[in-house]
Amino acid sequence: MSDADALVARIEALGDKLTKARSATARRFIGQDRVVELALSAMLGGGHALVVGLPGLGKTLLVDTLSTVMGLSASRIQFTPDLMPADILGSEVLETAADGSRAFRFLPGPVFCQLLMADEINRASPRTQSALLQAMQEREVTIAGQHRPLGPPFHVLATQNPIEQEGTYPLPEAQLDRFLVQIDVDYPSRADERAILLATTGADVATTQAVFTAAELIEAQGLIRRMPVGETVVEAILDLVRGCRPDRGHALEGTLAWGPGPRAAQALMLLVRVRALLHGRLVPSVADVAALARPVLSHRMSLTFAARARGETLGGVIEAAVQQTLGVEAAA
Repeated sequence: MSDADALVARIEALGDKLTKARSATARRFIGQDRVVELALSAMLGGGHALVVGLPGLGKTLLVDTLSTVMGLSASRIQFTPDLMPADILGSEVLETAADGSRAFRFLPGPVFCQLLMADEINRASPRTQSALLQAMQEREVTIAGQHRPLGPPFHVLATQNPIEQEGTYPLPEAQLDRFLVQIDVDYPSRADERAILLATTGADVATTQAVFTAAELIEAQGLIRRMPVGETVVEAILDLVRGCRPDRGHALEGTLAWGPGPRAAQALMLLVRVRALLHGRLVPSVADVAALARPVLSHRMSLTFAARARGETLGGVIEAAVQQTLGVEAAA
């Protein structure tokens, strides 16, 4: 078997495993197929996800289920206004030994895990939010001048309530850019809500089992990066990302205050591969780029005050950019 054939066989096997992981997650997190797909895509892409939704829509359940399905050790931090950076990263304490000698001992914080749930991340102060910046980008933290690696895999799934603004601190642009995708969780359909009622209020509650291990997830992330991406898709990614920037003389000048940077293009390059695999294909297409436009770009753009006053929305701007640059419709 040639190297190319062996790679194809490994990618196909990964596709089968992803199908099982998706089904296992959907057994507990009912009726939100796109949310499950995007969350799995973020983890297979090696990145982090910002989950935005109203209370009671299962955001915490999603993270808990994913930690089991992907075989990861998980920690949860409830972000509050009085949360301090040391509550996330850990701290050094001075201990006295039996012989009277004293030494500092490091007590690791909850960030030292494989899957971190940052619940209501926008309720903490900017100082505390910034404690996650280095961890999310560099997979290490600096405490008392010492670099402490977090070790692979490390993923942050942060939740945010879109309507409660009192006592919240908007996430800075630099931190938003660290999230591979923004996942919007909407209300379920009537049929899905009926299924949720029947599945969660009876004597037996659905459970799930591990499909991946941490080592297998790392291997899968490396395999995703070896999937080929056609030149047409690469050009489509560049056209879309560059078409959403408010450059001088650009059609969006005066509409956007700021637009996506190179990280958006990198995110699309990774995620189109995962989406293709989740849909049973070995090669991504321009349709994958269009489907991922909103979750990848919406948190990396901001409307000007004038545009908001005109009633424009980021979703509408992204949809128009997709139609103009790619010639297809963006996914809702």
